[in-house]
Amino acid sequence: MEPENNKKDESFRDHIATINEDGDRAYIFPTKPKGKFYDLRTYFTWVYLAVFFIIPFLKYHGEPLFLFNVPEKKFILFGSIFWAQDFFIFGLGMLIFIVFIALFTVVFGRLFCGWACPQTILMEMIFRKIEYWIEGDATYQKALKKAPWNTDKIKKRVLKFVIFYSISFIIANTLLSYVIGIDNVLNILSHISSNIGSFIGLIIFTTIFFFVYWWFREQVCLIVCPYGRMQGVLLDKDTVVVAYDYVRGEDRHHFKKNEVRTGGDCIDCNLCVKVCPTGIDIRNGTQLECVSCTECIDACDHKMESGGMEEGLIRYDSENGIKNKVKLAFTGRMKAYTAVLLVLISIEVVLLTTRSDYDATILRAKGMLYQEQPNNQLSNLFTIKLVNKTREKLPVELKIENFKNSKIQLVGQDIVVKPEGITMGEFFVYLNKDDIKERKVNIEIGVYSNGKKIKTIKTSFLGPIKFN
Repeated sequence: MEPENNKKDESFRDHIATINEDGDRAYIFPTKPKGKFYDLRTYFTWVYLAVFFIIPFLKYHGEPLFLFNVPEKKFILFGSIFWAQDFFIFGLGMLIFIVFIALFTVVFGRLFCGWACPQTILMEMIFRKIEYWIEGDATYQKALKKAPWNTDKIKKRVLKFVIFYSISFIIANTLLSYVIGIDNVLNILSHISSNIGSFIGLIIFTTIFFFVYWWFREQVCLIVCPYGRMQGVLLDKDTVVVAYDYVRGEDRHHFKKNEVRTGGDCIDCNLCVKVCPTGIDIRNGTQLECVSCTECIDACDHKMESGGMEEGLIRYDSENGIKNKVKLAFTGRMKAYTAVLLVLISIEVVLLTTRSDYDATILRAKGMLYQEQPNNQLSNLFTIKLVNKTREKLPVELKIENFKNSKIQLVGQDIVVKPEGITMGEFFVYLNKDDIKERKVNIEIGVYSNGKKIKTIKTSFLGPIKFN
């Protein structure tokens, strides 16, 4: 979306605000924002951070409520344990997430970036606020950057460094607790000497977070994050974005007290540019760098209110909403994404509700034929692999389901699978010769625990070659 008066001048698209003409880093010093949207984002941030920092301490049956232990291929969601055998469920979940992001972006643009992205929340609502508290508003920050290294500058820089690094350390520990559990993280911190490798890794992650929020900052959104590139493909004229109403705002000119305005409502104060954390001019239209943070909306509304004009010159709207005064419509593309999303969600729900807490695999021992046994019987040797996804131990019994006068004899001790464990075992299956009509006979083996069938496994029993 772009205002009509700027369509011939697109030089702003040839560069980004964080890099100057020499290719060096150009720091952005946004003016401290204020307004109703900024206040709402602040309230949302407190809730967001409370959930983020509290969840690792929540436990169910002695284990984390959420855990994403990639090294051990163990995942816990709302207390339910998922293992590598359930990876297809996570694969489908990721596909659902991607489709949801596409649908969400088609309808609401980069609303997620401004309101829910961890990078934006931590940068703008935590680190930036601390920076305003220590160094002051944009004017003072610029002056401090140019100032010589005197006592005041050193004191502020050291204080800022310590606070930024401390918060980065807390963030790194919290994220690690989602991977290995809060108990293991606390153990690393309380026994550093015996966990020196893990602690060094923790310091490396802390330093990375510190580097992002101290120096790299908004460039994560502009250069690293792929989501900004996605929006160029997904946005259309019906997508709701943070937009400048060029129909109402142009031609812009400065405000004069008690004047009768004959042009547009934009007073060309440039405050929308000064507060932008990515350094763009929203009046040039929708741009890759815009993260829908709404700070330009608050700044513009404040100026409109001060000048006695209607608010909403910059607002959430679509191109069609501004140009043609059309309300948001549920387009064919939105319907298609929604249909695909609903189908995928339905499949995921079925997979989750039918998911078994146990997995069993039975295979005939390789390289072995049948064995002749007394009482007119033949035997085959089988191996079994059992996976117990629950927190309780699993005693296992095996029974032949489709043949009478058959039996199973375990090799070694009874099979008991430890909680969240995997067990291998071997056993012989005995069948009467009269029941073996073909070279391979299909058999069904029931897997029981405490008298309850938990699985039925189909396999084949190998007998002698039959000659007519």
